[in-house]
Amino acid sequence: MCSLASPRLVVIILETVNASSAGTHTLSCPRATSPSPFNFSIPSSSSVQSLPWLPRLPLRPQVRSFSIAPQNPSFDSLAISISLFVVVASEAVQVLVNSLGDESSVVRGSAMAAIEGIAALNPLLVLDCCFAVSRGGRRVLCNLFQVFYILISATRSLINFECIPNTTTNLCWALSTSSVRIYGMKSDDASAQRRSMLLLYSILTHSSRLLMMEEIFLHLRPNSALPAMVQILADFAAVEALQFTPRLKDVLSRVLPIVGNVKDVQRPIFANAFKYWCEAVWQYRVDYPTHPLLDSDVMSFLNSAFELLLRVWASSRDLKVRVASVEALGQMFGLVSRVQLKGAIPRIMPTILDLYKKDQEISFVATHSLLSLLNASLLSETGPPLLEFEELITVLSTLLPVVSIHDSKGHSNFSVGLKMYNEVQHCFLTVGLVYHEDLFVFLLNKCRLKEDPVTYGALCVLKHLLPRLSEPWHAKIPLLVEAVKMLLDEQGLCVRKALSELIVVMASHCYLVGPSGELFVEYLVRHCAISDEELENWLSRKKKCFWMMTVRSNLVFHQVRTGFPTELRAICGKGLLLLTITIPEMEPILWPFLLKMIIPRTYTGAVSTVCRCISELCRRRSSYVSSLLSDYKTRSDLPKPEEIFARLVVLLHDPLAEGQLATQILTVFCYLGSLFPKNIILFWQDEIPKMKAYIGDPEDLKQDSSYQETWDDMIINFLAESLDVIEDTEWVISLGNAFSEQYELYTSRDEHSALLHRCLGILLQKVGDRTYVREKIDWMYEQANIAVPTNRVGLAKGMGLVAASHLDTVLEKLKDILDNIGHNIFQRILAFFSEKVKVDDADDIHAALALMYGYAARYAPSTVIEARIDALVGTNMLSRLLHVRLPTAKQAVITAIDLLGCAVITAAESGASFPLKRRDLMLDYILTLMGREESDGYPGSNLELLHTQTLALSACTTLVSVEPKLTVETRNYVMKATLGFFALPNDPSEVIDPLINNLITLLCAILLTSGEDGRSRTEQLLHILRQIDQYVSSSAEHQRRRGCVAVHEMLLKFRTLCSSGYCALGCHGSCMHSGHVDRILHKNISSLPSSYALPTRVSLCLGERVVVYLPRCADTNSEVRKLSAQILDLFFSISLSLPRPTGSPIGDDIEMSYRALSSLEDVIAILRSDASIDELEVFNRVVSSVCVLLTRDELVATLFGSTAAICDKVKQSAAGSIQAVIEFVAKRGMELNENDISRTTQALLSATMLVNERYLRQEILGAISCLAENTSSKIVFNEVLTAAGRDIVTKDITRLRGGWPMQDAFIAFSQHTVLSLLFLEHLVSVLNQTPILKGDIEKGENSSHSFGIVDEDILQATLHALTALFRGGGKVGKKAVLQSYAEVFSALTLQLGSCHILFLVSVRLEILRYYFVHIFFCNILGKEEAPKVVAVHSFQVVQHRWRFLLLDLVVLISIKHPTSIKKFCSLHCKFLTRSHIVNLEVEQSAYTFGDGVGSLLEEVVERMCQYVSDESPTVRRLCLRGLVQIPSIRILQHVIQVLGVVLSLLEDSDESVQLTAVQCLLTVLESSPKEAVDPVLLNLSIRLRYLQICVNGKMRANAFAAFGSLSKYGDGAHHEAFLEQVHVVLPRLILHVHDDDLDVRQACRSTLRQIATLIETNGMVALFNGHSFNSDHRGDYEDFVRDLTRQLCQNFPSRAGTYMESVIQSFDAPWPTIQANAVYFSSSMLSHSDDPRILAPYLTQVFGMLVGKMNQSPDAIVRASCSSAIALLLKCPNLVSWRSIRLDRADSAPKGNE
Repeated sequence: MCSLASPRLVVIILETVNASSAGTHTLSCPRATSPSPFNFSIPSSSSVQSLPWLPRLPLRPQVRSFSIAPQNPSFDSLAISISLFVVVASEAVQVLVNSLGDESSVVRGSAMAAIEGIAALNPLLVLDCCFAVSRGGRRVLCNLFQVFYILISATRSLINFECIPNTTTNLCWALSTSSVRIYGMKSDDASAQRRSMLLLYSILTHSSRLLMMEEIFLHLRPNSALPAMVQILADFAAVEALQFTPRLKDVLSRVLPIVGNVKDVQRPIFANAFKYWCEAVWQYRVDYPTHPLLDSDVMSFLNSAFELLLRVWASSRDLKVRVASVEALGQMFGLVSRVQLKGAIPRIMPTILDLYKKDQEISFVATHSLLSLLNASLLSETGPPLLEFEELITVLSTLLPVVSIHDSKGHSNFSVGLKMYNEVQHCFLTVGLVYHEDLFVFLLNKCRLKEDPVTYGALCVLKHLLPRLSEPWHAKIPLLVEAVKMLLDEQGLCVRKALSELIVVMASHCYLVGPSGELFVEYLVRHCAISDEELENWLSRKKKCFWMMTVRSNLVFHQVRTGFPTELRAICGKGLLLLTITIPEMEPILWPFLLKMIIPRTYTGAVSTVCRCISELCRRRSSYVSSLLSDYKTRSDLPKPEEIFARLVVLLHDPLAEGQLATQILTVFCYLGSLFPKNIILFWQDEIPKMKAYIGDPEDLKQDSSYQETWDDMIINFLAESLDVIEDTEWVISLGNAFSEQYELYTSRDEHSALLHRCLGILLQKVGDRTYVREKIDWMYEQANIAVPTNRVGLAKGMGLVAASHLDTVLEKLKDILDNIGHNIFQRILAFFSEKVKVDDADDIHAALALMYGYAARYAPSTVIEARIDALVGTNMLSRLLHVRLPTAKQAVITAIDLLGCAVITAAESGASFPLKRRDLMLDYILTLMGREESDGYPGSNLELLHTQTLALSACTTLVSVEPKLTVETRNYVMKATLGFFALPNDPSEVIDPLINNLITLLCAILLTSGEDGRSRTEQLLHILRQIDQYVSSSAEHQRRRGCVAVHEMLLKFRTLCSSGYCALGCHGSCMHSGHVDRILHKNISSLPSSYALPTRVSLCLGERVVVYLPRCADTNSEVRKLSAQILDLFFSISLSLPRPTGSPIGDDIEMSYRALSSLEDVIAILRSDASIDELEVFNRVVSSVCVLLTRDELVATLFGSTAAICDKVKQSAAGSIQAVIEFVAKRGMELNENDISRTTQALLSATMLVNERYLRQEILGAISCLAENTSSKIVFNEVLTAAGRDIVTKDITRLRGGWPMQDAFIAFSQHTVLSLLFLEHLVSVLNQTPILKGDIEKGENSSHSFGIVDEDILQATLHALTALFRGGGKVGKKAVLQSYAEVFSALTLQLGSCHILFLVSVRLEILRYYFVHIFFCNILGKEEAPKVVAVHSFQVVQHRWRFLLLDLVVLISIKHPTSIKKFCSLHCKFLTRSHIVNLEVEQSAYTFGDGVGSLLEEVVERMCQYVSDESPTVRRLCLRGLVQIPSIRILQHVIQVLGVVLSLLEDSDESVQLTAVQCLLTVLESSPKEAVDPVLLNLSIRLRYLQICVNGKMRANAFAAFGSLSKYGDGAHHEAFLEQVHVVLPRLILHVHDDDLDVRQACRSTLRQIATLIETNGMVALFNGHSFNSDHRGDYEDFVRDLTRQLCQNFPSRAGTYMESVIQSFDAPWPTIQANAVYFSSSMLSHSDDPRILAPYLTQVFGMLVGKMNQSPDAIVRASCSSAIALLLKCPNLVSWRSIRLDRADSAPKGNE
């Protein structure tokens, strides 16, 4: 765009204004929000279009005109400007619409908000621009969504259509034309087209429907928008049926003439529209049945459409067209005449049936239309059916396989399938209502075909129609029963499901009678008995099935799910219960037939349901129970009571079986009690409720891991007591025969078979006939499958039960089995071909034999087993059972050995004790069997191995507990093989926990049975405990818990050896073990002195043990904390109970110890009760008690071993250990000698090196500080410095992980209130031992220096310590330095000053070391000054230029501590003549020495002023910094000189000097008087203005801040001049309030608040304190700018031009954010101004620049701000003329057919 200042442009504008009235058009402002004071005319469109620089946008002429007052020149300029603004406005709107496709989301959002804001002002222009943009084709598709949002927004802003018809027509034309054109674009974006269609639909439903319908009718012409219009009418009919239906004739009259020429791709849209239009007609007829809607014209139109769809579209090759046509015809069948319908049936029926070959959704459409056709042709009230049944056979045959589709419940289209199933059933019902007999015969014939899809469909239809057509079908029930009986053998799963459901429906109508009824009941029971194993087999065989059906010789496949057998099982189970409970007529059939369903193996899975049905029958009809005996006498096909009892007892095995099987069986026992001997009923009445209660809560039952074993034992006891009550030998023998015969009912892997072994065993125990017993145990062994572990164990337990009464018979049988191993011919043949078969069989037999021997010994009487066990162990018979390799076989052998040991222990408890021979050899066998052998070929799973190890540990415990006593070698061998189990993981807990418990029991047994006296047992205890220590201190929580549990249990057992009242196995009081163990102990120690019977306290090594277990008292696990406290209590209680050494004092120490022990036991009692108590308090009480209980030697041992405790892997425990050490040292530190202190310090320092956590290291350093405070601090300091020096020499202390621990130690000493001063004095004393460098300093010679008696590493450590003290000492360190200030500063200054001549590289590090020590010394006294010193002089350290460094240091010290100057001077007076360098440094620092140095201060100030012109920028900066550091009490006399220096350096050529000058100006202005600032006020403000536009953000921030500081001096003589400067700077401040730099923003805000008082407007003060001013959000800043410009325009209208000039200059600022701020500020000023003098020159200029930046700016924030600014201008109430302009309709209207 050309500049408005162009002469050519001025001429054009003048010519345009003076144009004749004939060439003038006017603009109206009908909708302005406020009246405009201006009346003007604008050039005609032709004149405007002649301007070459204006956009080529057509304007629509208006009607009314206004005049302009020619006498006011400003009004003339304003009219020109506003006329140009109106012309550019349309282009601006188009630019905004184009911005909707901007690549930046911020710009798009801003443009969207802007257009939405102006859409209500001129919606027609917005719509025209959207339409113009949308004509760009694919180029603008990216912003179509935003365009549609704008269209909708503009539509909502339109005026009421009914009020102004002319406007309504135009608006409707614009909206419909734009939307249609957008929809008609050839775009792949279907969503965009859909949005345009929805826009038209929203217009249609929310406006004058008649008018909009007429507008849409105009577009019902063959063009690209035709489908959209038809779809809109269809949607309108679907939503507003009552509003649409009266206009159906108009719609059809316009659509039908052109529908014949519609392309195939558009036909589905029209067919869908016909469907919705017909649905609207049906709805209208329902609401208004008497209204004559379908007149002859409408019927004619419908018939024409019907014929078109039927004859042309329904036969189309396009599937979508056919489907849509069939769906539309389905709605028309009931509207056309019967004659037309009858002629259409032969044509449409094949088309509908052909659609069933497609997918499910299409089939549903076909079914729905077919149902409409059947209803219209068969159930018409105006005539007979149009179809005969023979004509329907093909249709029905097609529909039957479709029924199966609804079964796909797992598919996503289940709802569609279910709907289609219902539609198909309605079709059959419609046919059945007319042709019921023919349909019945048809369905039965289909059932006889036995084709799964057809049969399943026929059964489902029969199930559905039987209740609804029961009356017409009643006479044909026998035919149905016979047909169903023929299908009972069908194997198809779906057929069986449908048949089961049909049987239940038939039973509900009493169709099941006689033998056929029992046949159907058996069918339900059989399918109710489907087992889980059968289900798994079915799933593995078949996942899906494909059904094939034939339709007109075409093969069609339907892939459907056949369902799961679980569904069939559930259907049959529920059906059987329904027959029992709800149908009384079924009771004669069910009873006693259901008793026959209990015994057969096939019905095992249905026993629960059968028992429940029997219970329900007996509960409802007590007469059944009374007739039981008579039924058994009259019917031979019923099972015997013994068979029922045997069957049900074994089936009790699983208490968690499906259907509460155990509970149902127990309930049946109660109801069928009359079947069994009379005296058993009373016992059952008492026992069965107890058993029911045990299994009543399955969830609670699962919590017990041994519930199955307990339940099996309860079953065996129930059976045993029942047999005892019966007292009928014949009945018992018959029951035994029943048990024997029922082995075939269970598989060998079934756990019921194992229970059957035990049931038969307990029964044989009650029988005295040995021949019968031998026959039955032979039968048991033959029926057992010893390769199955559960069956093998059941057999062994059964044999054991038999051995309780027939031991010799059982042992004889076992001997025969052992002798015949491998002698079987078949086994030898298999072994010849396979070594593995041989090994497996042998292992199984050996395992079974071992178990049978073990259980035989376990259950046999104790008086007769000694000889048998000796014979078994003493011969080679046992060794033959030990060479097994299978994991389960190993477990069996280990269990057998354990049972042998238990038998020996049981015999000893009964008084028949005897030693177990070859016990050590059996232990070796057990340990070998529990290990994993890689060479055996049967490694087994980890779970199997863990289970084997658990059993092995239990067996080891048993063998260790029997005589003879263990040898030392065997004991160590057992411990070595078993202790590693503590490291096992937690999971699986059900296997690991028993293993760990068995291990702990084994260790306790080893402790109790080893050792000859107290000392040897103590050594054994400590040996075991030291082996467990690694687990007690493990990082794994479960290992710590296991270790503590083991230690606690072992100490409990050990206490029994040291205290009276406990037996050797830990039992308190009298017990069965006391006599046996006492005899052993008495036998072992009777010949020894009493002093050897008990251990000594020293032998317990309490100091070592406390270090191990005390950290566990602070563990994260509560159980570990409880156990560790109990462990310490046991240790100290045992130690106090032991005899005291001879000569030891007895008195207060004993009393204190017992009081401490009592306190410890109180804590343990609290922990045991789980009372809510603080963990820290509990730990502190434990530590306090332990501190008293320890002797001095034990305390020293505890402190020496504290390193391991402090480095505990649990951080909480480590912290607790540190606290314990602190308390030990604090309370008993005076008992330590120098060696103890030194070693304790070394131990703590070692822990400090090993700990990486910062907080733990601090805690350890606290303990070291406590040690230094309560003992000898000098020893502790020397040890720390020695360790630090050693680290400096041997390590790179700068790269240590977690930092250097010694550095932390130095800081800890420095911050200690007591030690800080002592530590500083110690360091100074070490430093003073180092002589100052010697040599000829005047000549600058290098000198060698010696450090006397102090080593180099100690000196370096001292310097590091001083640095740490100065740097991290805090307030405490600062206080210590203040107390020794002069001495420390003197020593450091001397060391630093003496290093100035050392310029060699070899000693440069030493210079740096002294330098930084001095720096941190100053840092502890200053706050921000010392870091500045480091920053300024860091480069000078390398260059050895010390004068500026010492200057700043002395200045800093003199300011902070002026009272120490005299003492410092007295210490340094002898060094003033050492060197000119040193003298110069002291001279430069002299002016800060306090009172009496005024003359020196003047001299130094003059010297500083001389350095202002130095060529070095660094010198100039340092001079500035030095001048502003003059104390405030002395600055007043030099402030004029300082301000002069600052003013001169504000224009320095070096930017760093300028920045320093601005910063120093801020400092000086804080204390400068007004008289000193007034002369330079304007010069300072002008120079600061130039610095405010510097690129450096820090410079801008300080310049703005300094200008704000100057404002407090602006009310003097230069008030008006300074106020003018404020108004010049004000726009810049406003723009930089939202600067990118945070410091600049804060400085500008502060400055604006300061100058607000000078401007003298109350509103601004409140505005500068508001939220929008202080917020960093862009939106809040724009709100602030709008409010501020409003006040500026109101209060300072004369300065608006100054503001605009300044802001327009910022349009080209180097910062995009400032450009955006300037854009918004200028637009806001123009929008709030009504002054023609402002609007005339700036309106068109700013608006043109905004449009230009919108198109050209590369920054998104600028483009977004331009959008907001344009919207702000367009919404201005003073600029309303643009709101009536429009784009030329001739240019914007679509071409061609429109």
